[in-house]
Amino acid sequence: MTPGARRSSERGAIAAAAAALGAAGALGGALWLSVGAAPPGMPPRQEASPCAPGAAPGGAASPDLYCMSLFPTPRVPDATGTVELRRPPGPFSVGVTPDGRLAYDAVISTDLPPPSTLGPYDRYVAWASTQVLWPIERLGEVPARGRAEVGQVGFNKFLILVTAESGADPAAAEGAGAEPAGPYVLRAQSPSSRMQPADFLEFALGATRTPPGEMVMDDAWGGVPMPEGVMMLPSLMELRPDVQPWLPGDGWEGEIVDARPRELIELADGDSLSLDAVYVRRRIGSRELLGYGFNGQIPGPLLWVPEDATVTIDFTNRIDWPTAIHWHGLRLDNRFDGVPGLTQDVVAPGESFRYTVHFPDPGLYWYHPHHREDVQQDLGLAGNLMVRSEDPDYFSPVHREEVVMLDDLLLGEHGIVPFGLERATHALMGRFGNTMLVNGRPDYALDVERGSVVRFYFTNASNTRTFNLSFGGAPMKLVGADVGNFEREEWVESVIIAPAERYIVHVAFPESGSYALLNRVQGIDHIGGSFFPEEDTLGVVRVGAADATPDLGATFEVLRENERARDEIAPYRPLFDRPVDLTLELDMSTRGLPLVVERLMQVDSAYFHPVEWSGTMPMMNLISTPENVSWTLREPSTGLENEAIRWTFRVGDVVKLRLRSRRETLHQMQHPIHIHGQRFLVLATNGVAHDNLAWKDMVVVPVGGSVDLLLELSNPGRWMLHCHIAEHLEAGMQMVFTVEP
Repeated sequence: MTPGARRSSERGAIAAAAAALGAAGALGGALWLSVGAAPPGMPPRQEASPCAPGAAPGGAASPDLYCMSLFPTPRVPDATGTVELRRPPGPFSVGVTPDGRLAYDAVISTDLPPPSTLGPYDRYVAWASTQVLWPIERLGEVPARGRAEVGQVGFNKFLILVTAESGADPAAAEGAGAEPAGPYVLRAQSPSSRMQPADFLEFALGATRTPPGEMVMDDAWGGVPMPEGVMMLPSLMELRPDVQPWLPGDGWEGEIVDARPRELIELADGDSLSLDAVYVRRRIGSRELLGYGFNGQIPGPLLWVPEDATVTIDFTNRIDWPTAIHWHGLRLDNRFDGVPGLTQDVVAPGESFRYTVHFPDPGLYWYHPHHREDVQQDLGLAGNLMVRSEDPDYFSPVHREEVVMLDDLLLGEHGIVPFGLERATHALMGRFGNTMLVNGRPDYALDVERGSVVRFYFTNASNTRTFNLSFGGAPMKLVGADVGNFEREEWVESVIIAPAERYIVHVAFPESGSYALLNRVQGIDHIGGSFFPEEDTLGVVRVGAADATPDLGATFEVLRENERARDEIAPYRPLFDRPVDLTLELDMSTRGLPLVVERLMQVDSAYFHPVEWSGTMPMMNLISTPENVSWTLREPSTGLENEAIRWTFRVGDVVKLRLRSRRETLHQMQHPIHIHGQRFLVLATNGVAHDNLAWKDMVVVPVGGSVDLLLELSNPGRWMLHCHIAEHLEAGMQMVFTVEP
């Protein structure tokens, strides 16, 4: 059978299985799922609100983080109400403003007396404001008794206020500058308002603010920098990890080459390539650093291959760690997935391994180690794979394409901050870097002509950082994701991209000048109990005075539909509304952490932000290792955890899987979850349906929330499911499932 015939046969079998599923039950360990009753095209149902009476932590979203109780003022002592904080419409599992503030659609339920009983009032109006009551924004009218979607809230810490208003009152009318004129009847504080400065006992230990550029220590660990102005506890600064510090080059006597920019290598079906992991020397600013590179390149060679091609990669390990290559996102032969201990043995220093890599789906993929990737990937072992569609109209036209690999690197006073030798450090939050890199460099620049439309292929290769990308106001439309295009193109103000995710974006540059590629987020001072803006310029697009040809302005304005994506998803729509088949809880536990760390975490657990954007507690994070922190995937129906979980499916099964982040823990973070060797659709976040789908292999689970996936089991073998924060993987957050032929 030819590769093309094999792909068509597999797609046909999967589609037929999805359309014909009719009996539920376990046979021989395989899960057979039935079709739900919803008609084709119907979106996933809305889960019960986290504010519903009796809503439990086990629901789609934690009431503690996504529901606000409205409290009455003395004028209406018996009034009640709630505010549900829902994910706003969009392609990402969190709603984020361009400057990194979380955005929520507010749904208000009220039980109030008629407004006329309070005076000359004929309506109730909801408002949002900050804790200092400025600015204040009118959300919308709410019923005396009932439920209403009133608008979007985008403050870090905020109040929801309900007032009685009169239609004759100009201040209560729609429009800019409107403010409350009538009496307040209900009010609530956001869950983030619980985040307050640590108590006086913590400050009695001597909390101070860090002067610009100060290093919090200077010993074998090299000096770990604190973000400017963020509070720290001196007692934390005395702590060190329970592992030996290790840096690249320690004891190395082999060859070191100068790092080179990546090369573009086009491969046809049947071609082969030699790929070596080697030691490299590179310069970041004024510093010369040691790291790793595939074929001496950072990032590794960019491989362009046609859809359905199969190539041979002869890999040789010429570094000092055992390693292997994982071909991330590809539905390839399980033997070549590159997971030591599961699909192959590690490739020892000086040894080789031959990979046969098949590319069944167009899209943007990447390759990286799957053994101590917290070290090897961070030091440069990563490269992109571009799989070109056989359809010449797969994308709308652009003037040029840019493949962009995002990363960060943690540098201290003396260079790279050391890694743990025996096991990973930074197990709590992951290893955030403080030096941003685009394609391995801190000075990315692109020159284009005026009016250019550029297709950017973004990959996040960082250990833990989630980026919030924008181009200084340049219009952007989202086109594709991990394993193919969205059903339709969609305007976005920024792109939220977690570790190992990929997104394809078209950006127009209509005017001459410079457009900064920005990462804009809201950092958290955990001891000060406050948010602060962080903005990193990752690079610049310089737009010249000459006009780009041809003129693609009209084409760019059109939001195209992707027929291939729509047609591939269509057979699965009857399954969208079916009940959840399997659930995984995302949890963590600690043992033997230093007392000061546990005390600070207890204070901090009053509120967990849905996304931790940056590392603002670097010392507390540095000293955490898999010895004292465990990250867990738990099957609540059995209580089994991580690699003790045993799931068996058959090719053709389709599973609705819920990933749920437990709020009830000492510390929690968002988790970018990766499923090897298969693809899935993200149906809903916190029970709110996604209405524009694309096939993916990565999804971000927000803190205290959940995502529902429709997982297509198309590829036999033993496969991993894990968190792609490298240090969470090292701290245990992984499992294996089997797909039988």
